[in-house]
Amino acid sequence: TCTFPKAHYSKTARFFNSTIMATKEAAINVWKNADAVCFDVDSTVCCDEGLDELAKYCGVADKVKEWTNKAMGGSVSFRESFRSRLEIVKPSTQTMKSFVESHPVQLSPSVKELVNKLHESGCNVYLVSGGMVEIIEPVAKLLNVPLSNVFANRLKYYFNGEYAGFDEDCPTSESGGKPRVIKELKQKFGYKKVVMIGDGVTDMEASPPADAFVGYGGNVVRPKVEENSAWFVTDFKEMMDEL
Repeated sequence: TCTFPKAHYSKTARFFNSTIMATKEAAINVWKNADAVCFDVDSTVCCDEGLDELAKYCGVADKVKEWTNKAMGGSVSFRESFRSRLEIVKPSTQTMKSFVESHPVQLSPSVKELVNKLHESGCNVYLVSGGMVEIIEPVAKLLNVPLSNVFANRLKYYFNGEYAGFDEDCPTSESGGKPRVIKELKQKFGYKKVVMIGDGVTDMEASPPADAFVGYGGNVVRPKVEENSAWFVTDFKEMMDEL
């Protein structure tokens, strides 16, 4: 369980990021010596946003995309955006199954090579995502990331397979959830240097407790993230070079 109230990180993260965020050199130093690296998935590990693609598949893309941008830009809470988007899509078990089968994973350039390099060095890799487990698991398999290292959201379904909501106990279903995941990983495994990589505000919130945050803009640039990241990259090759 989390030692601090759930709202603790979301209320304080921006303060920490703006006042004691490490310099680029310090962030690179943590990166070079990291014993665990946590990747966001949508628009970071993958080129697209899984829920946006699902919405497109279901013919409600425009309505959902608007909520995605609000959440990633930080103008509404992630949970509010997540709930609203799912209420628009209302994905059934059959919809999820057919979508995953017909939508091959689109990895960002060089991310597989980067993850391979981290694995070779003995670094533990995690996928910490506000997306859905059904969509994230195929990504994990492609990257050889154990499913036990995946933290994502689980949907609920009625007995007939229709959408019934989502598991609100999943930490990544709300703002401040990613820092809680990292805090618990550090407590459980004793990691000393953890890096969070992502494109959104919910990723930036994870440092602290992550020892460094790297903003990624290879697929989409979120101005608030670019402005507040000590180290902001648009190509994973830059991160590979530093290793």
